[in-house]
Amino acid sequence: MDTSTLQIIMSIIHYFFIVFAAVAIASYVILAIISVVETIEYMKKNSFVNYKEISTSTFSPSISIIAPAYNESLNIVENVRSLLSSHYVNYDVIIVNDGSKDDSLSKLIEAYDLIRIDHYINEHIKTKPLRNGVYKSTNPAFDKLTVVDKENGGKADALNMGLNISKNKYVACIDVDCLLLEDALQKLVKPFLEATDTKVIAAGGVIRIANSCIVKDGKLLEINFPKKWLEQGQILEYLRAFLLGRMAWSRLNGLLVISGAFGLFDKKIAIKVGGYDTNTVGEDMEIIVRMRRYMEDQKQKYKVAYIPDPLCWTEAPDNYKTFISQRNRWTRGTIETLKKHRKIGFNPKYKALGLISYPYWFFFERMAPIIEVAGIIYFGILVALDQVRWDYAFAFIVLAYLFSVLFSIVAIVSEELTYHQYKKKSIGRRLVLIAFLEPFVNHPTILYSAIKGNIDYYFYKKIEWGHMTRKGMTQG
Repeated sequence: MDTSTLQIIMSIIHYFFIVFAAVAIASYVILAIISVVETIEYMKKNSFVNYKEISTSTFSPSISIIAPAYNESLNIVENVRSLLSSHYVNYDVIIVNDGSKDDSLSKLIEAYDLIRIDHYINEHIKTKPLRNGVYKSTNPAFDKLTVVDKENGGKADALNMGLNISKNKYVACIDVDCLLLEDALQKLVKPFLEATDTKVIAAGGVIRIANSCIVKDGKLLEINFPKKWLEQGQILEYLRAFLLGRMAWSRLNGLLVISGAFGLFDKKIAIKVGGYDTNTVGEDMEIIVRMRRYMEDQKQKYKVAYIPDPLCWTEAPDNYKTFISQRNRWTRGTIETLKKHRKIGFNPKYKALGLISYPYWFFFERMAPIIEVAGIIYFGILVALDQVRWDYAFAFIVLAYLFSVLFSIVAIVSEELTYHQYKKKSIGRRLVLIAFLEPFVNHPTILYSAIKGNIDYYFYKKIEWGHMTRKGMTQG
């Protein structure tokens, strides 16, 4: 290869990385602006809403909270108490014990006075069979609780069992380790009640990290900031994703994922599309894409809603092994979903879903880690060949770093000006410090996890739920 050809190839590669970075930054800015505007409008509009009327009215739609559980003995009694503490009147709680090997079931039986009953299950969706059966409480105080004990089939299979056994119109699928706030259901059901000519098929809200927070009797008493950088970085990451991303995608009606930690679904549509896919580790994203695709194919007007209210708190990984496993799984789930539904990508038949949402997730979620690593390798080659324009390289690196920091600070300011969950004065300063450190502390681990997820997807295809060992929330 002659020198001129090599220079042309290098120029093309240079421009590719520059254009990719510019488009990514522009998209982040646009999404952040839309999110901020939407959040302000939401808060103004909802400051006059009487949520008490929604929660107490017998005309409010019926909801089943479905919570899969696998070896959750440490927290399960407290977390079920949290689920039973909702102010919403027309709901029940279905705990699906997915073949736990610990004493989760016996703890539930003892704490909630459970006895085994005969219960008909309408098998809309095929699942693993029951193990010990279905349990109800002899205590009237826990009449909303149903516990199903089944053979292990994974999270998606457990959720499908919940869909089969539920008799209510809507289902709220939640991780059993999540701490649900008392007003969460009435806030999340509100988009469904407001819908007129557009059908709301699913809705989600903000998830917060409960590490180091104090909990008593299933209630969040004190919000604290964790001490480990890994946990602090995840708080900042969640703020960016939920406050500056998903709100905008909801406004554009392009949301492809609702957190598996907590989301509300139209049960009829969820069952029509076949429930959760048991052959993916990203079942929360996949079912949303499948439900959306179904509605597009049926030519029905629909919406996947999102609200900025903090609705539930969850325990996040506090060690790098678990963190890498989690992010590896998220990467594989994204790859599987985008591959399975590649028909919608860049397809004008699917409108915004195919022309905006899918391309964004493909390039800036699916491909971004690969492109970033390729850029690092390419930069290393240029250094070895002494082909680096250090003035340009330094400017590019500094600008990318400053944008990352600035974007995080915008998320922090948005949190401070809206829901302001972290009220201790020192926390804001520590979040800003993390914003400056995160690109060097957490981001390399996230990048490594994503690349490992790609390698594992193509060379190790085993499907796993991905259990996280719980430390337990601090009890007051």
